Amino acid sequence: MRKFGWMLSAVMVAVPAQAWAAKVTVLSAARIHTMETAQPRAQAMAFDEQGRILALGDTAALLKRYPGAQRLDVGAATVIPGLIDAHAHVSGLGFSMMGADLTGTRDKDEIFARLKAKAAGLKPGEWLLGSGWDQNDWPEKEYPSAAELDALFPDRPVWLSRIDGHAGWANTQAMRAVSRDLSGTWQPDGGMIRRDAAGKPTGIFVDNAMGLVESARPAPDGATSERALVLGMQAAVEHGLTGVHDAGISLDELHRYQHLADRGAMPLRIYAMADGNNAALESLCANGLYRHPSGRLQMRAVKLYADGALGSRGAAMLEDYSDDHGNRGLLVMSAEELAMASAKAKRCGVQAATHAIGDRGNRLALDTYEKALDADAAGDHRWRVEHAQILAPADLLRFARLHVIASMQPTHATSDMPWAEDRIGPQRIVGAYAWRKLRDSGARLAFGSDFPVESVDPRLGLYSAVTRADAEGKPAGGWMPQEKLTAFEALRGFTLDAAYAGFAENELGSLAVGKRADFVVLKEDPLAVPDAQLRTLDVQATYVDGKPVYEAK
Repeated sequence: MRKFGWMLSAVMVAVPAQAWAAKVTVLSAARIHTMETAQPRAQAMAFDEQGRILALGDTAALLKRYPGAQRLDVGAATVIPGLIDAHAHVSGLGFSMMGADLTGTRDKDEIFARLKAKAAGLKPGEWLLGSGWDQNDWPEKEYPSAAELDALFPDRPVWLSRIDGHAGWANTQAMRAVSRDLSGTWQPDGGMIRRDAAGKPTGIFVDNAMGLVESARPAPDGATSERALVLGMQAAVEHGLTGVHDAGISLDELHRYQHLADRGAMPLRIYAMADGNNAALESLCANGLYRHPSGRLQMRAVKLYADGALGSRGAAMLEDYSDDHGNRGLLVMSAEELAMASAKAKRCGVQAATHAIGDRGNRLALDTYEKALDADAAGDHRWRVEHAQILAPADLLRFARLHVIASMQPTHATSDMPWAEDRIGPQRIVGAYAWRKLRDSGARLAFGSDFPVESVDPRLGLYSAVTRADAEGKPAGGWMPQEKLTAFEALRGFTLDAAYAGFAENELGSLAVGKRADFVVLKEDPLAVPDAQLRTLDVQATYVDGKPVYEAK
């Protein structure tokens, strides 16, 4: 852990033994944004050794109140509540860091160069794994083929996940490892094998079809899987995240998290969602909602799937794709399966969080919730739609009416904007990435990144929410600028509203007496800098429970 040169000193004053025993720290800064309406700003914050906030206010007043306190002065910096990513995949980020990183590649030649570099360190016959490719960023904008990988790797299985995690690219050796014949006209439920005119698979597998190849490759061992979690969590705190809602993990992965929490090896808070109607949900139903004594880990939600993703044309649409007539996407879970799992979640007191991107997928999720919740729809259930990306006008107001949280990822809009309207046309795009419409309707927005689909860096999400522009500030004025949010609204989406989505607003999401001292130290003030500077805010430190988990040089 790298250190910085702030002043941390014990003020040596004769005080009663009780005051010393408390081990209070008084943090002072140029400004502290609390995200609390009653006291939106402060100069100082006192917290105890358990990481509970004791007081906020004027620096001199707090030092007088706690004369024996340690002093943490961050000078001209700004302190904000710890940032919470309301939808991400921690192990996915870790595994992407261990495999071939294909994000940002602009053509296949660049991909092949990265793959050859990664393969140089592998044993003969070992699977070459990678992720992050996006055909929409290539000149031809067409899916690639197994033959292109075969030319470079004829004897090594290759399996590459698309940027959204909803499609995969395999070579012939990887497809040979699958236990059944992949040719013909059959398709797996909720998935698609792309084939040529002769019925031969091209090497592209969409949504549930990916499981055919995933199950054929050697599973990572426990140590490798734990290392993925460690790498993902460390990357998160380095970018100012103090919490992550891990969207869909198995019971085995929950156990790996538990082992890390038992050892005090979790630098941030994980709000885990069970991976569908499987063993983890069964455990919640049988044993009750889970919370680790450390407060760093809990599971009380289940991640379900309505449809696929827009980039791979798997998002379920009410009408045909504008650029692929005859295709309306995929339902990853059938309506019956989604209804059954939602009803089970309701019986067990588990929060439902359903992935829905297309307008048909979102309507299905809302219809299912309305039926499952029934008379309790107006209660404090906090059920969520993950992504809520493309909404029919008739469904926009249903979020507020059903008290359903829209768990959205601002960078999806700025990543998708070059091609999204081509996919769904000018009429449907009006209901896409509709943050302002949803917020003004009274719906609660919880913000995240969906990393590693997007960058783990929440600063990019703040920037996207406020500007709706790319890194160069294009298009001028932002894409569909009527959906922009203010910097305060964007910050709230990553703090208090994300905490609310995880039933933690009484503990996290703002800086107030009695809450956890989870906070981020920034060189700049995110509520005062020009919009363009939001993506380059200088994260100087990340604190969880009043202890530094990341400190910049």
